[in-house]
Amino acid sequence: MEIYSTEEQQVEAIKKFWKENGTAIILGAVIGLGGLWGWRYYNEQRIAGMDEASNQYQQAMQGLETDEQGFSKALEYVKANPDNNYALLAAMQLAHQAVSRDDLNEAAKQLEFAASKAKVPAIAAVAKLRLARVQLQLEQYTEAMSALDGIAEDSFKAQVQELKGDIHLKQGNLDKARAAYSAALEVSSNNLLKMKLDNLPAVASV
Repeated sequence: MEIYSTEEQQVEAIKKFWKENGTAIILGAVIGLGGLWGWRYYNEQRIAGMDEASNQYQQAMQGLETDEQGFSKALEYVKANPDNNYALLAAMQLAHQAVSRDDLNEAAKQLEFAASKAKVPAIAAVAKLRLARVQLQLEQYTEAMSALDGIAEDSFKAQVQELKGDIHLKQGNLDKARAAYSAALEVSSNNLLKMKLDNLPAVASV
């Protein structure tokens, strides 16, 4: 580092440094401030967009559980916003409402959409579990098994195995049902599940 003995030398050194680097410093400051402004603008626009998306979602969901027009309105919202996170939530709600209306095919359709769009593994797992339950009621056993096989999260193992047991039971595969129920009981102390397992001999004798 150079040491300057007088103020004049210091001033001259500063002038020289500024002459050599001033343009770069100013440019850097402009870019920095511009970047900061751009980031702030981006965040403001993103928040505004989120607010708008939230409002559209709330409007689309009005009347979902009360009238046919509300149900149709929610369906149109999902179709028009396939890549919107709110559409995923709407599809889950539509599926629930479709089940209550005994429209299992529509419920399956919405749950398939939700499962395919969910980026969070836990949400995808919930959608696939619900889809498999609907497909079980529709007697689409192969499809239900496929949905369950797509769930890899350990926290859902008991539910997956129990539902697989239900599917095997419906198909009359009692040995596979027993194995699935037993696997579920290894990770969950569920009284209803134990009853299902204990009741298999009675089912076999029918």
